[in-house]
Amino acid sequence: MAKNIAFVRHDFIAPEKPPTTDSSAVGWLRKNMFATPTDSALSLIAIIAVLYYLPGAIDWLFLSAVWTGADRSVCTTAAQGGIQPDGWTGACWAYVNDRFVQFMFGSYPRDQLWRPLLVLALAVGLLVPFLMAKVPRKGLNAILLLFVMPLVAFFLLVGGWFGLSHVETSLWGGLMVTLILSFVGIVVSLPLGIVLALGRRSEMPIVKTASVLFIEFVRGVPLITVLFMASVLLPMFLPPGTPVDKFLRALIGVSIFAAAYMAEVIRGGLQAIPKGQYEAADALGLSYFHKTTFIILPQAIKLVIPGIVNTFIGLFKDTSLVTIISMYDLLGIVKASFGDSGWSTPVTPLTGLIFAGFVFWIFCFGMSRYSASVERRLDTGHKR
Repeated sequence: MAKNIAFVRHDFIAPEKPPTTDSSAVGWLRKNMFATPTDSALSLIAIIAVLYYLPGAIDWLFLSAVWTGADRSVCTTAAQGGIQPDGWTGACWAYVNDRFVQFMFGSYPRDQLWRPLLVLALAVGLLVPFLMAKVPRKGLNAILLLFVMPLVAFFLLVGGWFGLSHVETSLWGGLMVTLILSFVGIVVSLPLGIVLALGRRSEMPIVKTASVLFIEFVRGVPLITVLFMASVLLPMFLPPGTPVDKFLRALIGVSIFAAAYMAEVIRGGLQAIPKGQYEAADALGLSYFHKTTFIILPQAIKLVIPGIVNTFIGLFKDTSLVTIISMYDLLGIVKASFGDSGWSTPVTPLTGLIFAGFVFWIFCFGMSRYSASVERRLDTGHKR
C-alpha cells in the first residue's frame, strides 16, 4: 500500500539571520521596557508616576528637611510656635539625629555603650568572612560565630562578671534588640527546622507524630500568640520562683515560630530530591546519617535557598511584634518616642517611621541580594 507523504517537505527552509545583539541604552530600553504595546503602556505610566511624585518626595525628604536642632521648634511653623515659615513642610531629621542613640540601643546605659559596640564589631568581623566564599577555615569561623561569639556577647551585654556592671534586659531596645532576636532566631530556627522536617518524613510513628503536631500547632497560631505563650505560660512549666528573663522568653518564642515555618521549607526541598538519589546512597552502603548529611540535605537546601531567605526576612520584620510583651525593638522604640512633647510635631511620626522602614529595608535587601549571589554561585546544574 502506497504511503501518503504529501505532508513531507521537499525543500529546506531558508536559514534566518542570526539574532542581533544591541547592548546600547536604546537596545536595553527596547528589550526591557518597550518590547510590546502592553509593556510600553505600563512603562509610560510608571515613568509619569515617578516624574510626578519623585520631585515632591525629594523636596520633602532632603531639600526642605530640617537636619539639626534641639527641640520641636525647628520642625514647626510660626503658627505652631516654631521657627519655620507658615506653609512649610519637610522631614524632621533633627528629631532622628537627637534620638539616634536611643533608636539604636534603647535605654542601655550611655556610659556602657562600648559593650554593644564591641559586640557589633565582633559580629561583623566574624560574619563578613563567613559569608565570603573564598575565605578559608570556614569551620573555625562558624564555631567562633555561632558558639563563641554569642557567649562573649552574653557576658558583655548582660554583665555582672569580670568587673562589668549588670545591665537588665528591660533596658535593652532599638536596633540592638532587633538584631539579637533576628540572629538568635536564624541560628536556632535553621537546624531545628531541619530536624523537624526530617522528623516529619521519618518512618517512626512517634517521631513523625510529634513533629507534625509541633509544626501544625505553631503554624496554626499567630506569632503574637506564641509570644504571649512564651511570656505567660512558659514560667508555669518551671519550678515556682524560677526567674525567666522576659527577653529570653521572646527569644524562645521567635525561634520556635520560625523553626516551624523553616521545617516546611526544608521539607519541600527534601520532597524535590529524586528517589534515585536515595537509592544510590543506599546502594553505596551509606548509613542514614551519612546519606542525609552528605547526599540529601545539601541538595535539598540548595533547592530551597529562596524559601529559607524569605523565612529569614519575615523573621527579621516580625521582631517588631515583641512590642506586645513590652520589649521595644527599633520600630517599637520609634513609636514610643512619638509621645515626647519635646519633639511633638506634625512631621515627627512620619519621619520616624520612614527612618525605621529604611533601616529594615537595608537589612532585608542585603539578605535578598546575598541570597541571589549564593543561588548564582551554586547554580551548576546546566554548566559544562
